[in-house]
Amino acid sequence: MNTKKALVVGIDYYQSLPKLFGCVNDAHSMKVTLERDGTGSINFGTPKLLTSSASTDNCDKQVLKDAIEELFSTDDEIALLYFAGHGHIEASGGYILASDAKRWDDGVSLNEILELARGSKAKNKIIILDSCHSGSAGNPVVTKQEAALSDGMTILTASTDKQRASEENGHGVFTTLLIDALQGSARDLLGNITPGSVYAHIDQSLGNWKQRPVFKTNVKTFVSLRKVEPPIPLADLHRITEFFPTPGFDFKLDPSFEPRDEGRTPEMPRANLENNRKFTILQKYNRVNLLVPVGAEHMWNAAMEGKSCKLTVLGEHYRRLVEEKLI
Repeated sequence: MNTKKALVVGIDYYQSLPKLFGCVNDAHSMKVTLERDGTGSINFGTPKLLTSSASTDNCDKQVLKDAIEELFSTDDEIALLYFAGHGHIEASGGYILASDAKRWDDGVSLNEILELARGSKAKNKIIILDSCHSGSAGNPVVTKQEAALSDGMTILTASTDKQRASEENGHGVFTTLLIDALQGSARDLLGNITPGSVYAHIDQSLGNWKQRPVFKTNVKTFVSLRKVEPPIPLADLHRITEFFPTPGFDFKLDPSFEPRDEGRTPEMPRANLENNRKFTILQKYNRVNLLVPVGAEHMWNAAMEGKSCKLTVLGEHYRRLVEEKLI
């Protein structure tokens, strides 16, 4: 069954514990982002949304637990759980806390959530937690013999098991970067956004923040969380084997490739329209790290100085994919 299902939870209001301020906002942003791809096509459809911002809209433990059980009860392509709210860890394990929690260990056990995911028939089970101490999810339990993460499971958390998850300007720092990644900052050259690319974007963007994200996965197949417009048109990418017919090929340039006359001497060939069109595509390759100029700092210099350009390791990878008709 090629379907995607998501449960999105954001809890700001707690009856007995300190209230939060950005979780409901984050949940709404996450729901809207997951609903459709960047191209407008249906992605996760209508994710189930559970929020609590006041005493009138509690999200209690049983409601939360039932929703998680329902999420992992079917054989979807992807079953995704996103939770923003209080988290807690102690010697017996970690918890995510519903709005009716009376104390810090009065929540849904992360070990129990993992058991539900392990038993799910969904092909890919993705758990994203923006809560304090959430990095404990997926840590091995000494009394269990099976792997903490079964086949098809991925866990992405806002912080390690010893850290708090920060909020800023009405949103969680982690989820702000997560949404940015899903909206295109973590796309590959085909426009796909994967759990791994999302983690890489968040990890790099956090820089020297004390909060560090955690990524754990056990997957054997490609998983795309969302698709957006690729940074380079597919038709242009397909021409890579035209320009570079063999591995390691150097594409020779000359001043006729550069459309502008700035810096051109009378001895240099004039701009050629067909070469200008090719140069535009080669410059696109350069901007997405598919190729580099040889012996020159910039593509303009390589053209005006009659040098060449060659594919990077990434470029050779995509050249091979095109050659083998895999894209």
